Amino acid sequence: MKIDFKKYDDGLVPSIIQDAQTSKVLMLGYMNEEAFLKTNQSKKVTFFSRSKQRLWTKGEESGNFLNLVSISVDCDSDALLIKVNPTGAVCHTGTDTCWQEKNVSNFGFLSVLENTIQNRKENPENEDSYIASLFRKGINKIAQKVGEEAVEVVIEAKDSKDDLFLNESADLLFHYLILLQAKGFMLDDVDKVLQQRHKAE
Repeated sequence: MKIDFKKYDDGLVPSIIQDAQTSKVLMLGYMNEEAFLKTNQSKKVTFFSRSKQRLWTKGEESGNFLNLVSISVDCDSDALLIKVNPTGAVCHTGTDTCWQEKNVSNFGFLSVLENTIQNRKENPENEDSYIASLFRKGINKIAQKVGEEAVEVVIEAKDSKDDLFLNESADLLFHYLILLQAKGFMLDDVDKVLQQRHKAE
């Protein structure tokens, strides 16, 4: 890995910190060559602090370290992407990221769908919403729908019509997301359980 620390007069390269699990961008820091070497040696991200004018290991005071997973250099050799497993809050203000964002997994359109379901759950009086109507009927009805859709998936899995199988799978996943929120959970909670199981193997 070749990094051009001499490109800028101060010898620093911007270092983007990204959660290795969620892919969420957590913060931006700067490294000189010494900070880069110490990071690789200690496996805890170390920056050059422009305010302190010294090496600074993130978490040296708070204990909220950034545990190194990987380092990549960009095409111009003058910026780093550092993937980490953070311990605790990343920002000095106590938030997950320095942009006051939650550090949770993003599941693409499923996350958009989760937000819609959450909105309907919080506004169950909406008579035009199918999701809201399920929340009004309660957990038993929602669980029943998940069971019905699961049976439909099994039936279509034994057939050769892929479009029907995928449509029933979508129905099952949709109703499962509703059931999760009816129980007070989100996909991220299931994701964490799967991650824990993976680590245990």
